[in-house]
Amino acid sequence: MSSTSSKTNDIERQTPDTEARHYDPAMDDAFPQKQTAASPDNAKPSNKGGVMSRFDIGRDSWRTHFIAAYGEFCGTFMFLWCAYVIANIANHDVLLSYPPDQNKYQSHPGQLIMIALGFGFSVMFSVWCFAGVSGAALNPAVSLSLALARAITPTRCVVMWFSQIIAGMAAGGAAHAMTPGAVKFTNGLGLGCSRTRGLFLEMFGTAILCLTVLMTAVEKRETNFLAALPIGVSLFIGHLALTAYTGTGVNPARSFGAAIAAKSFTPYHWIYWIGPLLGAFLAWSVWQILQWLDYTTYVEAEKQE
Repeated sequence: MSSTSSKTNDIERQTPDTEARHYDPAMDDAFPQKQTAASPDNAKPSNKGGVMSRFDIGRDSWRTHFIAAYGEFCGTFMFLWCAYVIANIANHDVLLSYPPDQNKYQSHPGQLIMIALGFGFSVMFSVWCFAGVSGAALNPAVSLSLALARAITPTRCVVMWFSQIIAGMAAGGAAHAMTPGAVKFTNGLGLGCSRTRGLFLEMFGTAILCLTVLMTAVEKRETNFLAALPIGVSLFIGHLALTAYTGTGVNPARSFGAAIAAKSFTPYHWIYWIGPLLGAFLAWSVWQILQWLDYTTYVEAEKQE
């Protein structure tokens, strides 16, 4: 009897406790399974795009930075080379009779419209081509406004700056090498404009351009795919307004590239850097106030009334 009862107790101890081992899905969240180094989830980093590479380490990977740099270089070069050549043609027009003390007109309507159209349309199709590659800022001031709005990271902004400035120098050198005569697409003050006035003109002209980018490309709208159109128009208007006074820099890469090609820097060249960068801050300030006001919520609510 004693041996029989002992065997019975052993069998009861070996019988699985089905109630204790009942599966509860809620316990998965409380006690997640431990993954080993050989687990499929740990074998490769996740990549929603389906493209795996040892350089895929996130938003600021080497590969994505290189793609952005390459796109900005190609877009900026295409934009500025076309614009430089058109401006050179406008200022070399043999049909114009310049005043004795000038080698070009400071506010000839035909020249201003041709230069404005050249820059406006050049940036328009360049943005349209490379917006899906790098964002197509094509301008250090625009890149700064995008970084301030957190549309790009500070690291990406610096990468784009280097690419844009190098592209500006390359475009200026190429335009000068391919066209005869002196370089006549540089920036300079005219019509008696002082350095202080020129600084503020460059600041506000750039602010209009950067704000156009923020409102048409960064803000989520159904018309985002058409952002290149108002961006080109804003640069066109900016050139009509500023060219006679400052030559319309509104882009440090544009001003620096032209100065390198001409091998000449004006004593006030700094206004073509400080002015556009201040303009980027001004544009971001206007845009940021709208974000703080949460304007989209109230505008949509007003439409539904």
